[in-house]
Amino acid sequence: MALADLIRLERNEDGIATVLGVLKQRFGERFHTGRSVREQHAHTMTYIPAQVPDGVVFPKRTEEVQEIVRVCAEHRVPVIAFGTGTSLEGQVNAPGGGISVDVSGMDRILAVNAEDLDCTIEPGVTREALNSHLRDTGLFFPIDPGANASLGGMASTRASGTNAVRYGTMRENVLSLTAVMADGRVVTTAKRARKTSAGYDLTRLLIGSEGTLGIITSLTLKLQGIPQAIAGGVCPFPSVEAACNAVIATIQMGIPVARIELVNQLQMKAMIAYSRLDYPESPCLFLEFHGTDAGVAEQSELFSEIASENGGGPFLWTKEAEERTRLWKARHDAYHSVKALRPGSQAVATDVCVPISRLAECIVETERDIAEIGLIAPIVGHVGDGNFHVSPLIDAGNPKEIEVLEAFIARLNERAIAMDGTCTGEHGIGQGKMKFLELELGTGVDVMRAIKRALDPDNIMNPGKIFGL
Repeated sequence: MALADLIRLERNEDGIATVLGVLKQRFGERFHTGRSVREQHAHTMTYIPAQVPDGVVFPKRTEEVQEIVRVCAEHRVPVIAFGTGTSLEGQVNAPGGGISVDVSGMDRILAVNAEDLDCTIEPGVTREALNSHLRDTGLFFPIDPGANASLGGMASTRASGTNAVRYGTMRENVLSLTAVMADGRVVTTAKRARKTSAGYDLTRLLIGSEGTLGIITSLTLKLQGIPQAIAGGVCPFPSVEAACNAVIATIQMGIPVARIELVNQLQMKAMIAYSRLDYPESPCLFLEFHGTDAGVAEQSELFSEIASENGGGPFLWTKEAEERTRLWKARHDAYHSVKALRPGSQAVATDVCVPISRLAECIVETERDIAEIGLIAPIVGHVGDGNFHVSPLIDAGNPKEIEVLEAFIARLNERAIAMDGTCTGEHGIGQGKMKFLELELGTGVDVMRAIKRALDPDNIMNPGKIFGL
């Protein structure tokens, strides 16, 4: 986006003042108006400036969220849901002020139905906390966006991550949810059945809505059995194009890869330095296979053959848990390794997604663009589903660098959309990609606006995000 396009909404000063008084009286020490707490609930992991709420409230159950929303609805005051604050496109900002509803205290695991491979949780439960709780059941929740995000936030942004190529995104892994809507009503979108054709798919409507339609207060999630065996490793390639071609061949052959991650040469250089890896400084694929001992060995050997045919290898793989953990920790620390390439700079994470047949072309063109304008911008990608991330490093206080960055991100998004892709595979729209959503979906955005107006006529639910009204 261009910072000049940033929406600043008109504040309802009288309504905000009234709501602050009501919530302070009702929630006491669980309601905060101090500057430091408010700033913590407006931080963004991008260069978009923080827009702080006027108050932060910490509910403990659905009924309290109802109370908060009803008070805000009565006085037409914005409501912004907050989980752990790991969103990347300004989703937690408060452009018109209002109340941040921090659901981190709603962190109970309500039920685990091991026989049905599902569980019901509150939105503040984090991915790591859920999997720690599930460990003794032999089950796990596979969606791994890297950060230890809250599962309510992951649903609201339709998150995915490294395991998406095998297990899908949050869209495929939420069976049902409960949400408080803009008028304070509580809606349950489905039962626990694995399939239904009962009416509109309200679950998918709310997943990815980024808090603009309602606040999620519980989720029923699909679980998976912990694999008998896991194999993983790293495979170097002479070029990004060769690595992408190996990815395409792997997917088209139907090899059930669980993770297949690309890092380009600059990103590999950063990871080697930061995580002390003993791998070649070249484009690499990080892979993981899940299944039986025989199955993961066969899949690893098949991939080795594909890599060799594309000029890559050797594929250094292992079933040793300690070595695999070290490998994936390095991958998850990629953001920190990037920042070390230019100390004192800010990394601006952005993502696009294209059909895998266009993946090599899109990444190669993007690398050429980066080189021509002189950016330091490593690339990583969940390339099994055509999704990749670019992390330009900038001096956020330098207007010239901001100008170069914004022009680059615009070209990146336009390039992906022109290849029948999307401006965001998993970060969401928030404030940062609003104009690219219009370019991507055209009149489809008008339908989204109509839904928003029907369900939130006073525009109090996370206003100023996804699209302007």
